[in-house]
Amino acid sequence: MKFAPHIFETSGQGNSTGFTASSTSSGYRQPWRILRVLLGVVLASWMMSVAHGQMKADLPGAKAAAPKNLLAEAARSVGVKQCQPAITRLSALAINGTGAHDVLVDWDRAHPDRGPFFSLTGIEYAGASAAVSITAVPQGGGACSVAAERISIAPYSCKSIADTELKGYGATPLLPTFTVYVSPDEPGGSVSLVDSPPGCLIIRRYVQYNWTEQTNMAAPVRK
Repeated sequence: MKFAPHIFETSGQGNSTGFTASSTSSGYRQPWRILRVLLGVVLASWMMSVAHGQMKADLPGAKAAAPKNLLAEAARSVGVKQCQPAITRLSALAINGTGAHDVLVDWDRAHPDRGPFFSLTGIEYAGASAAVSITAVPQGGGACSVAAERISIAPYSCKSIADTELKGYGATPLLPTFTVYVSPDEPGGSVSLVDSPPGCLIIRRYVQYNWTEQTNMAAPVRK
């Protein structure tokens, strides 16, 4: 595996940059050269359960095989170690069942394993698409705080989605067109529905502090 030298160059605090990659290409696409990668994928709990359980309305019925995990490889390639397990897990869950995805990554090039890691992933299904934002911040003692958001649009009204998929959730209206739903069975998670006629903008959010491979990520109870 070869990488452009500028990926590992030292720069000042906060001087980060980004690059994109595609599961339909042979590697990372950067402004200066092509990087070839072979990627692997890890499948497990939280976002899988959200995607299959909470908001089925905005997902196609047919599920494709999980594509290669570009975000996990990108994090490894730039020197992220402490938060690598969390990034690998969340990104694998985010792309499960998709046909293709591209990633945009930003990190502190001076301290890649001590600074926050930001990413935005565009994902495609058959006839549908979504965006996933994953942020990982290393903490003391080997822990990592993570935040993940999945943003998509469903061709249904927000009310019909809430009535069908979010029964038993507590609802908090932030605006007349913006309501946040939470459940005690899903710690750290929330679902926001934003009226966007003729459809509904859906934002699934998950936050967890002090995650380690030992404590693992909190997973909602499946009903």
